[in-house]
Amino acid sequence: MVKSLPSRSEVPIEETWNLKDLFESEEDFNTSLKEIEEEVNIFEEKFKGKIDNPAIILEALEDYASIFEKLVPSGTYASLSLSTDQTNTEAQLQGSKFASLSAKVNSRLSFLNSELVELPNEVLQEAIDISPSYQNYLQKLIIKKQYQLHPEVEKTLAAFSSTFNGPYKLYDTTKMLDTSFENFEVNGYSYPLSYVLFENDWEAESDTDVRRSAFNAFSSKLKEYQHTTAKTYDMHLQIEKTTSDLRGYNSIFDYLLLNQEVDRTLYDRQIDLIMKELAPHMRKYAKLLQKVHGLDRMTFADLKISLDPSYEPKITIEESKKYIEDALGVMGEEYLEMVERSYKERWIDFAQNTGKSTGAFCSSPYGNHPYILISWSSRMNEVFVLAHELGHAGHFYHANKEQNIFNARPSLYFIEAPSTMNEMLVANHLLENSNDPKFKRWVISSIVARTYYHNFVTHLLEAAYQRKVYQRIDEGLPVNAPILNEYKRSVLEEFWGDAVEITEGAELTWMRQPHYYMGLYPYTYSAGLTISTQVSKRVLDEGQVAVDEWTEVLKAGGTKSPIELAKMAGVDITTEKPLRDTIAYIGTLIDELESLTEEIDSK
Repeated sequence: MVKSLPSRSEVPIEETWNLKDLFESEEDFNTSLKEIEEEVNIFEEKFKGKIDNPAIILEALEDYASIFEKLVPSGTYASLSLSTDQTNTEAQLQGSKFASLSAKVNSRLSFLNSELVELPNEVLQEAIDISPSYQNYLQKLIIKKQYQLHPEVEKTLAAFSSTFNGPYKLYDTTKMLDTSFENFEVNGYSYPLSYVLFENDWEAESDTDVRRSAFNAFSSKLKEYQHTTAKTYDMHLQIEKTTSDLRGYNSIFDYLLLNQEVDRTLYDRQIDLIMKELAPHMRKYAKLLQKVHGLDRMTFADLKISLDPSYEPKITIEESKKYIEDALGVMGEEYLEMVERSYKERWIDFAQNTGKSTGAFCSSPYGNHPYILISWSSRMNEVFVLAHELGHAGHFYHANKEQNIFNARPSLYFIEAPSTMNEMLVANHLLENSNDPKFKRWVISSIVARTYYHNFVTHLLEAAYQRKVYQRIDEGLPVNAPILNEYKRSVLEEFWGDAVEITEGAELTWMRQPHYYMGLYPYTYSAGLTISTQVSKRVLDEGQVAVDEWTEVLKAGGTKSPIELAKMAGVDITTEKPLRDTIAYIGTLIDELESLTEEIDSK
């Protein structure tokens, strides 16, 4: 029986992360903010109006990097404090305090880029030749030259950066603070409900009556907030559209894809091919779920159930460490040391409590160790989730050590490759160590239902929906709840066809995802998993050679484009082949699930 969530103060400290590695106390955090402001004063006085030659460019960038190396832990501390308990008023004030400082800092430092883009490209190239470590920063600036505005406009826009982030904060506040769920009843029993409980427990509940009732109760509550949430999202979209127009981009897509270092071709291909070619495989999987569970009909509320819920083992946090270390051992001693430290030094927040952000994420502040948030449900599939986040951690553990702050972070297009790579390594390890049909079926179904469903279906359908939204915004039109509901429903119906009944409430799933406030992020999950699927096959076939090449990719950080990083790992994403191969591989997994089910049922 699922219980109501405890408050943050009631959870065991060993299940929480240790933010004292960032700052020992709130006083230290406040002191850091003052020091940053003082350093900005010095920087402004030293460089404003004086950036005119390669030597001064490099000196300014060095001092600029120093400021941001101090800003990152402060921002991380404020963000992570709030993410574990959004009801904490002190954390709310810390977040506001940092946001205010950050906007002020960005505004006062905006002169740097404004002065740099005024210089001839030859001068910037000379600076690059003297110090290649700043090549990444300066070359991207050269590309963005045409979109740079007057220095005073840049300064004003930077001053409003905190305000421009307002819609996302408002969305989060509505979702985590104002949306209060009542218990729901099934056959005379009362069950607690919250965002975390629904997404971690009820969505995968094997009892059909309870699962569908939870979905109905959850959707009914979302519906009460649909208009406020839609208006919040529209505000965010209009800010993006206005920024895109002001800077002179041809479309909002060009604006959002520029930093990803990919063009519209790769973006559209990822969505179009999966919508068309993966859909038949996933419809077959949905029908298999319906058959195994003896469902009267297959509804949207049934898609997250396990193929064999009676078989999925419970697992403790300590047991998860053994599984992950065994699976990721192929990555080498340094990688395993990172995994060991993440458990031992409390880099991971496992606790379930009220006010905690939903889902899971990894924050990797430059100059510090990564932090991982997860709400541990003791289900075995959490090993895949944790391995995923440790993939992000391992990526930046390597990149941050090898690169400067400007070079560490790769394009958003590539960001999900190292995380999904770890999921594939876990799956491969589990499959190699058992011939039991029921265990093999559980592992393969976990790959399909967790790794591929989550990244190739859930997030990809978000991307297909998001593309419709941005096409409308690009035409200068607003959105509201009925329009967003219609777009979401149409995408779900197109993908699932007649295999799944898109029940009332399914159209509201756009309200659950914070990714929509992060640009064109959702499609990058499938892009990353396309790369990692191919690399994990190389690891199986070629062993250490493939591992060594992958480690070099992780160390490269953001010094290369996604196409170049994938090429380093032996994958050519300029063609359709890796994506088509990955879709075909998912099809073979589903075929194997059907065969294993027949074998198990015949015994």
